[in-house]
Amino acid sequence: MALLFGLFFLFLIMGMPVAFCMMCSAVLYCTVFGESINMVLTRTIAGPSSFTLMALAFFILAGNIMNNGGVTDQIFGFCKKAVGWIPGGLGHANVLASVIFAGMSGAAVADAGGLGAIEVKAMRDDGYDDEFSVAVTGASSIIGPIIPPSIPVVVYAVAASVSVGKLLIGGLIPGLVLALCMMVYIYFVSKKRHYPKHEFEGFPALGRSFVKSLPALLTPCIILGGILSGICTPTEASAVAVGYALILSLVSRNLSLKDLPRILDETILTTMSVLFIVGCANGFGYIITIAQLPQKMITLFANFITNRYTALLLINIFLLIVGMLMESLSALTLLTPILVPIAMSYGIDPIHFGIVMILNLMIGMLTPPVGMVLFVLSRMTPTPFEKICKAMMPFIGMCVIALIIIALVPPLVTFLPSVMMG
Repeated sequence: MALLFGLFFLFLIMGMPVAFCMMCSAVLYCTVFGESINMVLTRTIAGPSSFTLMALAFFILAGNIMNNGGVTDQIFGFCKKAVGWIPGGLGHANVLASVIFAGMSGAAVADAGGLGAIEVKAMRDDGYDDEFSVAVTGASSIIGPIIPPSIPVVVYAVAASVSVGKLLIGGLIPGLVLALCMMVYIYFVSKKRHYPKHEFEGFPALGRSFVKSLPALLTPCIILGGILSGICTPTEASAVAVGYALILSLVSRNLSLKDLPRILDETILTTMSVLFIVGCANGFGYIITIAQLPQKMITLFANFITNRYTALLLINIFLLIVGMLMESLSALTLLTPILVPIAMSYGIDPIHFGIVMILNLMIGMLTPPVGMVLFVLSRMTPTPFEKICKAMMPFIGMCVIALIIIALVPPLVTFLPSVMMG
């Protein structure tokens, strides 16, 4: 194991992509210890060959269609009317829009890229500091992978062999807890800095905006309704979401058939990069399995740590550090087979642990040196990277508070799946 992970981190330090780090270290391990390289390659090829993982492509495609179809403008307009009258109004609208858009894209980068430009410009024009506007936009984007549909949830569910439907539903309340923590901070900072708020335009205006945005707002209901009613599986629901997003965008005439080749091209590139990581992680996981690393880790934990909360604390600290150093999907595919058996040995529900693990890694997307959301924001706005990182720190603190609450109160995750799916 020292050789396997030593090679992995050596290749990582050399700047090799994470997927190749996993594959090369696994092949070299087999060469040194006489294990079957063919088995590693077979597992790598078989990794992406999963019906459940088809949902990845469809969720990514649905998000791209929504982004290009002008749906984001309608969502933000409705959110502005709904909560714009609260101190820090556009900040709250920013978070609420991310909650709604989370039900369409399932990816933090898609949220930051799709809604981000609209939100930052609106907040800047309204008198908010550039750094605060960018920080709110970036922090709220990590709500996307928690509230269903969620690309990391699908990846975790496949790696941990748990129900995708239960895990998707389990993210609803934690996503709202995360949003609430951010909105509390936005409220007090806005009061202190005297940020503007808008007059409430009345329920008729709110109603008109709601009706205008209703087709977009129905997307999460269609996805979750299909899964909960048993009409379709999560994979089938993701395909329905693509069809609905396409109809919505074409009818509104914000998207034409000429745009589809470009959108499909973007989707294919994104999907293939994710599936390649999944495949390489599957081959790497084969080596971890034959070396019995999970069993050895469980024994090690059992010998030194008897309290489940202590174990959960150490795992959370470890994941926060990993999230700062590795891309989230790579870390998820690599670490899930190792950490889930450890968590289960302490009686931690794998559905609960999945949401905790994903939230940890999403926080890493807001932290340097590999915070993908930070890079998206720095390319999208003129705000320097260093100022974005500094402004993001208080929001990272609020995310950690939400993480602690969710980790210590498992029913926040497990209640809805147990009620709705048994």
